[in-house]
Amino acid sequence: MTRAERGLSQRGSGHLMRVLVVEDDATLREALCDTIEFGGYRVLSAGNGVEALAQLESEAVDLVVSDVQMDRMDGRELLRDIRVRHPDLPFVMITAHGSVADAVQAMRDGATDYLLKPFEAEVLLDMLERFAPVTREDDQAPVAQDPAMQRVLELARRIAGSDGTILISGESGTGKEVLARYLHRHSNRAGQPFVAVNCAAIPENMLESMLFGYEKGAYTGAHQSRAGKFEQANGGTLLLDEVSEMDIGLQAKLLRVLQEREVERLGGSRPIPLDVRVLATTNRQLAEAVNAGHFREDLYYRLNVLPLRVPALRERPADIIPLAERFLLRYTPSGRELAFSEDALERLRAARWRGNVRELENSVQRAAILCGGRVVRAADLDFADSLQQAVSEASPPGEALPGDLEPPLAGDLKDRERELIVAALSATRGVRKDAAQKLGISPRTLRYKLARMKEQGMEIPGARGQ
Repeated sequence: MTRAERGLSQRGSGHLMRVLVVEDDATLREALCDTIEFGGYRVLSAGNGVEALAQLESEAVDLVVSDVQMDRMDGRELLRDIRVRHPDLPFVMITAHGSVADAVQAMRDGATDYLLKPFEAEVLLDMLERFAPVTREDDQAPVAQDPAMQRVLELARRIAGSDGTILISGESGTGKEVLARYLHRHSNRAGQPFVAVNCAAIPENMLESMLFGYEKGAYTGAHQSRAGKFEQANGGTLLLDEVSEMDIGLQAKLLRVLQEREVERLGGSRPIPLDVRVLATTNRQLAEAVNAGHFREDLYYRLNVLPLRVPALRERPADIIPLAERFLLRYTPSGRELAFSEDALERLRAARWRGNVRELENSVQRAAILCGGRVVRAADLDFADSLQQAVSEASPPGEALPGDLEPPLAGDLKDRERELIVAALSATRGVRKDAAQKLGISPRTLRYKLARMKEQGMEIPGARGQ
């Protein structure tokens, strides 16, 4: 896999890169975190070097992105400390005012790379792609010991060689992108690029330019021409992940590209011929979205040429243990050997797995980290209340939900918060920005809550990006 094929496509890969952002300006820190999250990476943040070192003591991090000028401990001192404690950890320094001297000094001090302020979001995302981990292909192959999944893979092998558009449906966390990569590897385009775009994680205005590209001067900040994802995937495969979340206005432009087999960059006048095999995924019933007016009927039929459905984990119980063993091998700390006890295996088989394969992976990863010995026992598998924890952890300190939205609710905290969020989305006709304001939380916090709810298999009715 090339560097350009990672970054935004990591959501379905084996390891989600964790980026620590260190910036004392709260507004800029939140903007950096939002951009990194939009790119499909996991993000942690700290307000200065002291907080960053504390994060590194308790969290596994793949990359540090730090400003230079900060109180308490600045970026240079943080870099020197990290080089002692974590000599191989990649470190990107952000230097202000285009100071080349600062950038050169940062590299001499051991920085892996640097960014000069001001920079565009795509410059940051391009840099993150270079650090994204490469996963082994055999580690990414779908697990299919259950007959239900074996039937899916057999059908996938039969249609992989076709150039027809494939729509992959299934609940959140079932491994739809893993199947998409399997289709690409077994197609006649296997030696060509595989490019994935998460349509749910990127704002509409950014998604359009990322898909179709743009010419220099097409809009404010477009300082140079850039090829879009369609052009990058030319000759290969383009995956439109969670295509059901795409704004309906952008759907019309996508339909035209699929019909005409050519793309025109924003601000351009020359059509660019395309030879791209398109795959799309959705965790919603697209036929229902068409009937509700949220998805174009003509685009639905254009995408749904060859449908594939990935069964939920509860529908493929024979795959639970093989998947768990794969994840245990992946997340076992270096120098250790771990295995499941019989009671742990029984608990894994008995769980409901509302969050599907993603929830199983998270549970095994926690157990591998927290297990004290060489055997993972049932007591080490803390997933019975994972949805409760997800709701609680999603609320930052000081951002409580206001009482004026509270209907008479029954049930525990996870049901209470879900109903409050759904009520706010209904009151604002699905506009997330307005819903966040009504709830008294930041838009970023609401996005995080909705993402965690989706991971657990919960439906989010009518949520729109703006």
